[in-house]
Amino acid sequence: TTVPPRRPTLSVVFTFSFPIFEMCYIDGDIFFSQRWVQGFPKQNVHFINNSTICYPCGNFVIFINIETKKKTVLQCMNGIVGVVATNIPYEVVAFSDRRLRPLIYIYNFPGLTRRNKLKGNILLDYTLLSFSYCGTYLASYSSLPEFELAVWNWELGVILCKKSQPGMDVSQMTFNPMNWHQLCLSSPSAVTVWTIERSNQEHHLKAKSIKLPMEDGSFFNETDVIFPTSLPKDLIYGPVLPVSAIAGLVGEEAETFRPKDDLFPSLHPSMHCWTPTSDLYVGCEEGHLLMVNGETLKVTLLTKIEDTVPKEGRNLISPVTMVYQKGGVLISGIDGFVYSFTLKDSTYKVEDFLEIEGPVEHMVFSPNYHMLLIKTDKGSVYIYTLGEEPTFDKVLEACDGKFQAIDFIPPGNEYCMKLTHSGEVCVWYIEDGTCASRIYLNTPATVLACSPSSLSAAVGTMGGSVHFLDVRDAEAPQAIHRAFPSEWSVYDQRGIYLLVGTSEGFVFIINANPSSLFQILGFIEMGKDILQISTVSLLETDIVEVMVLFPLPETGRSRLEIFTLPKILPQVSASFTDERGRLKDALIHRFRYEIEHSLSSAVLDFQSHQIYGFCNQVPYICSYLLPEQEHSGICVLKPHQKVQSKHYGPGTLSLSPHGLWLITIAKGGILCIRDVRTLETFVRSRSHSHQGCGIQSVKISMDGQNILVNGRDDGTLVYLRWRRLGGNLASDIIHYCQKLLISLSNTMDEENDYLSIQQGESLNLESKSEHTVEFQYSFNSSLVIILSYLKIQVLSMMEENETVDNIAKLDQKEFGLDLEELERLHDENEEEVEKIRKDTEMQNLAKAYLAELIKEECWNSMAVKGRALKCFHMPYVVENFPMKERTEEELKELKRVLQQKKIETECLKLRKEIVEVQSTITLAKKHHEEEDEEEEEVAVKNPNLPNYLLGSLSTDFGVQASLLSSQLELHSREEKINQIVLLKDVIYKVKTAFNNEFDAAYKQKEFEVARVKERNVRIQEIILDLDLEEVVWQPEFDDCEKPERTLVVENKEITAQKLLNPWLKAKAELTVSREMERWLQTRGPNTRRRALMDMMGGVLEVKKEDILRMVIPQPAFMAKPDAVWSEEERRQFKDYEKKVKELNEERDKYRKSLEAEMKKLQNSIQESTQNFDEHLKRLFERRVKAEMVVNQEELKINNLVFSLLLDEEISSREAFLNNYLTRKQEEKNQTSEAIQKAREDLDVYKEHYDNLLAEDKVLDRSFKKEFSEIPSHQVDILYKLFKRRPRIHKQKTHSDAASIVPFGERPESGKLHKDAFVQLMKAMDDLDNINNMPEGLDPSVWDHFCITRRAKVENEQKVKQKAAGLMEMMAFLRRRTEDDEKLQQEIEKVSHELMVLQEEKVRFQLNLTIQILLKQGQVELENFQLLLEYPDAILINKSIIEDLNSVIRTQGQKKVASMMESKEVHKGIFQIEWEHKKMEMEMEDLNQKAWDIQMLFFSRDRQKYLNEPNYETLIAIQIGIMEQTIAVLEKTHKKNVENCKKLLKKLGRYSNQKDVANYTLSCNLREELVAVSERKDICNAMGSKLTCEKIAKERYENMMQQQKLTNIAKQQAEQISILQAEVERLRMRTFPALGQI
Repeated sequence: TTVPPRRPTLSVVFTFSFPIFEMCYIDGDIFFSQRWVQGFPKQNVHFINNSTICYPCGNFVIFINIETKKKTVLQCMNGIVGVVATNIPYEVVAFSDRRLRPLIYIYNFPGLTRRNKLKGNILLDYTLLSFSYCGTYLASYSSLPEFELAVWNWELGVILCKKSQPGMDVSQMTFNPMNWHQLCLSSPSAVTVWTIERSNQEHHLKAKSIKLPMEDGSFFNETDVIFPTSLPKDLIYGPVLPVSAIAGLVGEEAETFRPKDDLFPSLHPSMHCWTPTSDLYVGCEEGHLLMVNGETLKVTLLTKIEDTVPKEGRNLISPVTMVYQKGGVLISGIDGFVYSFTLKDSTYKVEDFLEIEGPVEHMVFSPNYHMLLIKTDKGSVYIYTLGEEPTFDKVLEACDGKFQAIDFIPPGNEYCMKLTHSGEVCVWYIEDGTCASRIYLNTPATVLACSPSSLSAAVGTMGGSVHFLDVRDAEAPQAIHRAFPSEWSVYDQRGIYLLVGTSEGFVFIINANPSSLFQILGFIEMGKDILQISTVSLLETDIVEVMVLFPLPETGRSRLEIFTLPKILPQVSASFTDERGRLKDALIHRFRYEIEHSLSSAVLDFQSHQIYGFCNQVPYICSYLLPEQEHSGICVLKPHQKVQSKHYGPGTLSLSPHGLWLITIAKGGILCIRDVRTLETFVRSRSHSHQGCGIQSVKISMDGQNILVNGRDDGTLVYLRWRRLGGNLASDIIHYCQKLLISLSNTMDEENDYLSIQQGESLNLESKSEHTVEFQYSFNSSLVIILSYLKIQVLSMMEENETVDNIAKLDQKEFGLDLEELERLHDENEEEVEKIRKDTEMQNLAKAYLAELIKEECWNSMAVKGRALKCFHMPYVVENFPMKERTEEELKELKRVLQQKKIETECLKLRKEIVEVQSTITLAKKHHEEEDEEEEEVAVKNPNLPNYLLGSLSTDFGVQASLLSSQLELHSREEKINQIVLLKDVIYKVKTAFNNEFDAAYKQKEFEVARVKERNVRIQEIILDLDLEEVVWQPEFDDCEKPERTLVVENKEITAQKLLNPWLKAKAELTVSREMERWLQTRGPNTRRRALMDMMGGVLEVKKEDILRMVIPQPAFMAKPDAVWSEEERRQFKDYEKKVKELNEERDKYRKSLEAEMKKLQNSIQESTQNFDEHLKRLFERRVKAEMVVNQEELKINNLVFSLLLDEEISSREAFLNNYLTRKQEEKNQTSEAIQKAREDLDVYKEHYDNLLAEDKVLDRSFKKEFSEIPSHQVDILYKLFKRRPRIHKQKTHSDAASIVPFGERPESGKLHKDAFVQLMKAMDDLDNINNMPEGLDPSVWDHFCITRRAKVENEQKVKQKAAGLMEMMAFLRRRTEDDEKLQQEIEKVSHELMVLQEEKVRFQLNLTIQILLKQGQVELENFQLLLEYPDAILINKSIIEDLNSVIRTQGQKKVASMMESKEVHKGIFQIEWEHKKMEMEMEDLNQKAWDIQMLFFSRDRQKYLNEPNYETLIAIQIGIMEQTIAVLEKTHKKNVENCKKLLKKLGRYSNQKDVANYTLSCNLREELVAVSERKDICNAMGSKLTCEKIAKERYENMMQQQKLTNIAKQQAEQISILQAEVERLRMRTFPALGQI
């Protein structure tokens, strides 16, 4: 036995290609006929009459008679069938093709003749078709890119009207059964009802959308988006505009735009149906049921009545189809149940109606409502027949999955087999295509092949196994065996071997005979991705030639390998296979060939002389001659014959059973049969199309009469049969088939008998599987034992290997038995590591790239890097302003604005000068000079605006704001933009100014830190010298102060071990070795240093700093007791103590000096850092102020930007209103034209109607004139007969049908009118019968009477039709007039809105938002709300107030002047009166003075003044004398002063003498006091009482004397005061006072 190789772990790949068929034609009289088409519906199934249904399948429309199960096929000649619709009254079917610019075809049934072909302007595809229930109307809808709804007259083939709905993907479209004027279109998001309005030959489509509730069933009150009425009024920030204007929309999208927050999810319609009352029932995915009124389109949410507890898992979460019946609807969903909804008012009740095997996808009633058609999601079709005893029948049972493979059961004239992807195998009758049996393998399958030598089949699965089936009984196939190869399964022509290919490139050879239990004979290794296996097994040979095709992707070529299998291989396979079961080349004679280009398929001809290949990249079929001589290696084949394939895409080749026909299929869906000698096509059939990805596979029976063609994606299987095949074509293949069947008959009988024996021995599927399991178990057990033994041997060898010498020791990997597997695992490990490494590198690269982007954006692009500055002792942190460099565009824009401002300033200055010069020509020169002076003063004034009007404090940072426009002058858009540019420049300058201050402070801190560090060095030395435990305060910069440090990763921050490259490791080791050598050198012998340390403590000179460390060595004798010391030792000890004392004194002095120095340094550091903190505190305040200025300027910018934005919104709103007005005016023009045209048509139509009516009246009036020749009584009889009309008996419907059909009789249509007219004419024929002729009337007169009456009846019918058309046209005109009036109202509304908006725009441009600086406390209000409400306040320019004040001041001055004049008049009167009184009083004074003069006393001096003529000279002489006297007095005074000075000197000397004397006396006094104290003690001791009385008496006498003297002094003072008063009285009496003269 051979051990097959291990099963491949990869998924199985199959390389079959799909076919598609179209029309059939052949050279001459040879062609195919399509006997049947098998496929299952993927779209909806339709009734075309009460007993026939139809559905599209691939290129065909399949009709099935429900009663007889007979199928009829209609083929689309232009490819795959798109959508299908049926018209039951006319029994026509419409379908579209799926190609570029598709067409709609109308066919009759059952004749299947084309009625019409509809050609529209659709580019890609029609998605929906729907016939009206009455009339010749067809509605079509297309998706991308047109989204067009069109209404056709399919009988005439013209489009009546059409409308486009961009972006609306419609899922269902139906006409109203009771009114063809209404059409409903539903999508998952909306439901729209279209109304078709007709006026004679004009048709008009009008849409109305249905407002759906929200997901919870509630209704949302939507506001008007175009003209919102509930917008609030904002008096501060300008007008409030709609959301569309804020979004900047000006087109049609603004009419429906809503923000995200205002969008509420609504219900999602899934299906709808009409009712006899023209209402709509709409089902939603959320399980809700809606009822829509057909006229008002009002939506009502129906409420469910719960009678019973709902069953688990039985909910209507997503209903998919719905049909109407009397009293309710039938609804089905994904749960496989059909529910009956009983409706009453606004409620409904749910009941179970029917249970289906799978989810229901579509339901429809038959026209007579006797049957309900139900289609599942898999394509099965069921019919539920209503009645007293309902029946449930399966019309079409779909297969589980798409068709995967097909084949004939030999000999191929009775049965065929079909395999689906899910593993379902079906056996069909070839005659009619009905299913004979099914078997389920319950595993995904890929390939099917039937054995020519036995009634068995092989099925390949995705799991890598092959299942063998017994098909002797086609109606009961059985699975009999399972093997484990994989993908390709091909029998040779004689059924000797089964060749199975795998995705790994192995080809297994299996014995095809069931008697060998399908033994695996061996395998052959090929390349991966095998494309095709071709075999040649001729009757006259004992070998089977096999050719395998596989690609070479690396070279773009194809490889062909040919080998032979002898017929005796089962007997010798054990001798010609290796231990793994691989067949040896010596047995199979293997040859290799290469094709210079890639092939998609290749076959070997039966003569083994050449190969036929289908080129992959080019549309050619080539033949390649095989070399006659044997060769080794690879032989490159050149094309021998090349013809165009005339196929689309890569194709597949196969040979007929007799090898003379070459069958080609491709993606284009065309089947071609060629002559192998000339490669010319002699028959061609197209039953599939490229839209369905072409043909997957084709199979031909042994006799060549039957052909099966399987589509790839369209799910269609087509059975072709020769209609006319004769001559050599037929005789060759039939002859070969007979020979083959004769040669295989014995083998087939034997193998079939063996299959029957197996069945007789009860070798069914279960027993076979058990046998297989037992065999596998025993085989696995033996393998486990062998592996265990090998494991023990390998372990013992490894232990022995450990004991040998190193030279003889083997590597551990050499003990691996499967080196290839070890190498593969190692490679997989390396690949995984490399993958992880690459992923890590890519992640690191991504992170590095992101870091670089962040660094470039936030650091490198900054001209001023963001950093902070901290205080030393206070919690203040000051940050600078990070700034980017201004771009060239910004600088260019700033330059432009500055240049423009300068030009405007110069222009304004020139204008002022011109105006002032013109105004000063008429003034006086004086006024001119004064104005010049005022102008100079004005020019001297600072042109900058004050801060409270400027709106910021930017001038405090030295920023000039002279170029800024006043906030009261920013009206235009250009001015606002320029102001924004200038404000940004101001912000930039403010930030720059502060950053300069910040940089200065930063440098100062760097200097302070450096100085502190410098001083800390000395402090550290002092602390070390003093052995103190103080910690030196060392200031450092934080990361926020030096942010560039965060961009540098230091070694201490890396916690992971650094990965070094080999050269870095070598470099590190070399560095370490050199450092070790250098250290060893420094650690060598150093006698000089050691001698210096021993002799002088390591220093050559003792420094002052070393005093603290100096120690005086003790004498050696101090170790002895002091009692035994000698005198010399005692003297040395005293010297030692003296030196120690002196050293301690020096230490104390030095320590104090060091402490003083350290304290001084610390104080200096504290003072400098505190000064810096104070400076930084001021800088912090400056930062706050700068930030305030920046915020002020940004606030102004935001206000300006907001105003610009609002201006844009207003402009957008204005543009939208203008566009909306333009559209409405265009619609108004269109409606006006429509009204005018409708009126013209109505007038013309009315004129025709009047003419017909007049003709009818003329016929009535002229009747007696035409028959005036006959007697009058006969004329009267004829006139009565002339007025008589036949009665048309309506066909009464059966009562049960009337009770079942909910829609009853449909409204009349054009066909019904014609039918009624035909019935009327037939009834007229009865009236025109000669038996109804009155007696005595001439037959010729009766004939003339009948003709006249018939003409009258026809004219009456025309009048009726014209009257109905006239009413319809009048209604159409009325609706157009109403639309025109509505448009006129909308135009007026838009015009009014536009006018209001323009007024708001002007008001907004005049009402400016300005920023004013107010000091704190300047405005005090109790209520804060008053700060925000200024309904009556306005802000105007200061100059207006000043001008008004000047006018008021002038008028006030005038009024004051007039009042002053009046006052002066009154004052004059009072003045005169006062002067009069004054003069009277003066007169009295003069009289009194005259009397006083008479009584006046004159002294000698006064007399001398009056009498002496030279009084002044006399006075001068007296003055001179007085001056001389004064001089003498001064001289005398000086002498007295000198004498006093001399006396003072003398007294000074005398005082000194007295001081000496006093000192002497004080000394004596001290002695005397001692004596007195002694005496006082004696006296106290002798008699203290006597002494006290004596002293008291003396004190009393002194007090009495003092009181007496005080009384005397008081009396004398009173006398002196009396005398002084008398003297004053006498003096005043002697010298009287003179009054005013």
